[in-house]
Amino acid sequence: MAYDMYQERILQHYRTPKNFGKLDHPDFSGEESNPLCGDRIRFELKLDPSKSTVAEVRFSGEGCAISMASASMLTQKLAGQPLAAVEKISRDDVLQLVAIPLSPVRVKCALTGFTALGRAIHGAPASADPAQA
Repeated sequence: MAYDMYQERILQHYRTPKNFGKLDHPDFSGEESNPLCGDRIRFELKLDPSKSTVAEVRFSGEGCAISMASASMLTQKLAGQPLAAVEKISRDDVLQLVAIPLSPVRVKCALTGFTALGRAIHGAPASADPAQA
């Protein structure tokens, strides 16, 4: 029965994702796609003035229920967190958020947002993007 509860939570996050949209002038942004399922997710983060804590986080894109729900749940975990803690989030942390058994293909779906987040925080700050210069 717990499995059904987690499935319902995934459907709720898919139907009404949290923190969906774009930020004006994010400090960090990163994107990832999953060609196996057609998922494409972009993460954007704005830090507080001290640049040590996530003040705002948004994701955008499209994808299957698993990819969209895991991205939505991940944004809830990130809000207000110190950047150092965000950098330590692991793939296992994300899979625990999803909390249902996943096939290898679905694991890739669940981790698409996580990979986009990694590209955002470990890549160049969004303001340093050559396309924006």
